[in-house]
Amino acid sequence: MSLSTRKTHIDALAISLLLACCMFWGFQQVLVKATVAEVAPVFQAFVRFALATVAVAAWCLWRGVRLSSAGEPAGATRAGLLAGALFAGEFACIYLGLQYTTASRLTVFLYASPFWVALLLPRFIPGERLQGWQWLGLAAAFVGVGLALGDGLLGQASTALPQGWLGDLLGLAAGLMWALTTVVIRTTPLARLAPAKQLLYQVGVSTAVLPVLSLGLGEAWVWQFSAFAWGSLLVQALVGAFVSYLAWMWMLAHYPATKISVFVFLTPVFALLFGALWLGEPATPGLVAALVLVAAGIVLVNRRPASGIGVQH
Repeated sequence: MSLSTRKTHIDALAISLLLACCMFWGFQQVLVKATVAEVAPVFQAFVRFALATVAVAAWCLWRGVRLSSAGEPAGATRAGLLAGALFAGEFACIYLGLQYTTASRLTVFLYASPFWVALLLPRFIPGERLQGWQWLGLAAAFVGVGLALGDGLLGQASTALPQGWLGDLLGLAAGLMWALTTVVIRTTPLARLAPAKQLLYQVGVSTAVLPVLSLGLGEAWVWQFSAFAWGSLLVQALVGAFVSYLAWMWMLAHYPATKISVFVFLTPVFALLFGALWLGEPATPGLVAALVLVAAGIVLVNRRPASGIGVQH
């Protein structure tokens, strides 16, 4: 499939890649949590993206993708830097928000990102507009995530921090920046670059921004990690920030963003599943109900129009 080829609906290949990515991202949440005790969160993100930047740059060289901006369409460099800044800003909001609110609350607001995509992208690409049943599916998926995280929300409500509302707003901002990154990639000359080059802008700018944030937060930079911590960082960098993100960028270039974005709702559900398996957290009936709602949402969002023919774009 060439870079210029686009499909109006997701197919079996896209579904397989999306499920694999979301499953790993859910696992990665547990992996990061297990590593935080040894490696500070933002510093951990910086190391991950620094390693990923090297990996993506090497991939670009191997695939013959220019590392410089020479030959890029006019405006692509500015769009790439903007996408990178939004990508880094998303992580900044996540880690700053965790100082003021619970992780479960912030996660719910973060995963409102597909709502932002569905609201913003059709203003630039009419073919991305969702129909009635698809909006219902998106709502069902979001309710499923909220239900899956409900135990955490209710259990921590009495211990919420005084400025919890600020953390909630930062969580919403993170989800908005995630969505805006998608919009920038799809609606600017950046879309005409290879997915690997698009990703290089994002991880490269993050590598420059996140250490400044880490130092600003007063995090300790300790390089004497255990074998587990180094293994975790390598998995997060090479599988998470390189392979899975490259696959995500490729899918954004070939499939409707509003339809693939709904799959991100599976990530927190997978995180709860892996948390139950690894950390011994209970898998409640609410989790099973959440899985059903998310699955139903995916089916509805990807429901074909009655004519069976979508808009080409």
